[in-house]
Amino acid sequence: MKLVTFSTHDTPPRVGIVEGDQVADVTAQDPAVPARMEDFLEAGAHARSAAEAALGAGAPRLALADVVLHAPVMRPGKVLAVGLNYADHVEEAGMDRPTIPMIFNKQSTSVQGPGVPFHLPRASDKLDYEGELAVVIGRRCRHVPAARASEVIAGYTICNDVSVRDWQMRSPTFTMGKSFDTHCPLGPWIVTSDEIADPHALRLRTWVNDELRQDSNTKHLIFDCFDLVEHLSTAFTLEPGDVIATGTPGGVGATMRPRRYLEVGDVVRIGIEGIGELENAVVPEPESTVVG
Repeated sequence: MKLVTFSTHDTPPRVGIVEGDQVADVTAQDPAVPARMEDFLEAGAHARSAAEAALGAGAPRLALADVVLHAPVMRPGKVLAVGLNYADHVEEAGMDRPTIPMIFNKQSTSVQGPGVPFHLPRASDKLDYEGELAVVIGRRCRHVPAARASEVIAGYTICNDVSVRDWQMRSPTFTMGKSFDTHCPLGPWIVTSDEIADPHALRLRTWVNDELRQDSNTKHLIFDCFDLVEHLSTAFTLEPGDVIATGTPGGVGATMRPRRYLEVGDVVRIGIEGIGELENAVVPEPESTVVG
């Protein structure tokens, strides 16, 4: 099942199910189906059964081209990410292979939907891409052993861990350089775990303006999805809708010689086998100083 958060010109964001080039509006068919993705995931099998029943009962279908796709989880409670989690990225960065996961967070205000541009900041021109497989948590959990981690994972999506390299590297923590507004594109949907036979055997590619920059496979993860759930849940509770970005392979712009940072007008497209593609363009950060 492909779970999406979508809206139309006259309806607010809500959960839908993607089938081919259409999205089934399951909440229109059955208002008991939770409209907010976090609520849908937390309701577990009950929500999924209700959504499947709505599908079978003829839920309205809308063309994907006619709806707005949002980040599948629009404002995750936690966005957790991992540094140096592919051997080739460790090598190109000139770093030592980590013995425990290098964890940092991206602020939830950095989350952006598919197709929506992200900003070249006014504060820096050292903007970089990182194509990543992302885990979406489906059950509230703590102290989950790796052998049972699959039980708490709702599904998988794509993340662009957009990074402002000078802000990232000049601080002991990565938070500022990883959390500028719009710098966590997610999507286009969540593919539920039952449709991903092995999350550790997926080809991952990133293109910038159709030039292939990253080409790897999740089998090369140093700490795999299940390891990360175990590690993170040792310290704190994971909740439905939390996102774990699992790290990027080699081929980022900061390690090229000469360095190849993103510029206004560039288009970044990330494809992961079995999930789909996430595409976002780069635009200048707006000049406004007050939001809302």
